[in-house]
Amino acid sequence: MNSSPDPYRVDTRCTAFLDDRRIAAGELRHVALRAQLALEAQPQGQLLIFDDADARLIDLDLRGSAAEIVQQLNRGEVPTASEAQAPVKRGRGRPKLGVVAREVTLLPRHWQWLNAQPGGASVALRKLVDAARREHAAGDLRRAAQERAYRFLSAMGGDRPGFEEATRALFARDSAAFEARIAAWPDDVREHATMLAADAWLA
Repeated sequence: MNSSPDPYRVDTRCTAFLDDRRIAAGELRHVALRAQLALEAQPQGQLLIFDDADARLIDLDLRGSAAEIVQQLNRGEVPTASEAQAPVKRGRGRPKLGVVAREVTLLPRHWQWLNAQPGGASVALRKLVDAARREHAAGDLRRAAQERAYRFLSAMGGDRPGFEEATRALFARDSAAFEARIAAWPDDVREHATMLAADAWLA
């Protein structure tokens, strides 16, 4: 499984599938334990755990005992199979605002205009980004839903009949065709895919 580039927290909301069956949903601390119990009962099953926010796969290492996993989770640690990533170092600045310094490359005329705005370039850029986010909020929700649903479809239904047609319907924003193409899929898989795609049909 490929994990998201960001480290996970024990309260990350997620959903676990064992083969075609949804076995747990909720905070990662609870889903991990349910997943381990399910694997013990069905060791040959394929376990996939999805982050509810973006449907990226969470790569958990559940080889230890239940007690060991509980201890890790109680310490706020997620037993990922990949190497732990170093914590992000925060530089100086204004931590209450969460300001992050990054390079922005603009033409001289852009810098000239930005520097002439009240508050300077940084304030002007933040206002422009906020305005664009408000203007394109619906479109951003649609794209996020399409990407989220596509990740789940690819992981759970990439070899199922109707997969290609369902993905085309997803990006064409044809909800009726999408639902028709996955109608014969297992109930848990179909219901979760439909839920993830809900915002893709926004006007």
